[in-house]
Amino acid sequence: MIRSLSLRLRHRCTAPRAWLSLLLIVMLAGCASQTPGPDQARERGDWDAQAERLQALDAWSLAGKVGLRTNEGSESANIDWQQRPDTYRILISGPFGAGRTLLKGAPGKVTLANGEGRFNAETPEALMEQQLGWSLPISALDYWIRGLPTPNASERTEYDDLNFPQRLRQFGWTIEYRDWTHADELWLPRRLVMTYGELRATLVVTQWEPMTDS
Repeated sequence: MIRSLSLRLRHRCTAPRAWLSLLLIVMLAGCASQTPGPDQARERGDWDAQAERLQALDAWSLAGKVGLRTNEGSESANIDWQQRPDTYRILISGPFGAGRTLLKGAPGKVTLANGEGRFNAETPEALMEQQLGWSLPISALDYWIRGLPTPNASERTEYDDLNFPQRLRQFGWTIEYRDWTHADELWLPRRLVMTYGELRATLVVTQWEPMTDS
């Protein structure tokens, strides 16, 4: 499935604008009250020091801006993502045509509602297959948003001078970490760019609220 995505994606680049909102919301499978902390200097050793807490992080809220660019043009919208250990809720709002797209997930059931209707499936991947005819490595995004590769899968990570992830390659995708923020004593990505062929998705987080045990 992942290996055939590039060819299928090229065939879909002329699809109606309505699919853009669906693509964005399942790619990036809440209202946060905590704004990113003040800028402070990262130091060598910070990334390794937080490794255990970061791996255990399974609940958060974030808000920000998300953009999608293909060879047919570009779109942008607001994202509101609430993640919990067993459930998630992602709201995309903005100029994607449908206006609002809401994705809710729980074990065994995913529901998406937008201007085109209401759709259900057992997993986000199945929902994309159902609506678009192809799928993305949705489960990886839970890790990529934290700056981590998906475990038990081939990956290649490049690090910057402070030993923070700078570029991650996995499942044919390239994820570039362009900026970081400090929230609840954790360094988390503030801006990341994900590319796969002609598809480019950019996420800029304006509010991060990790929920961790200190």
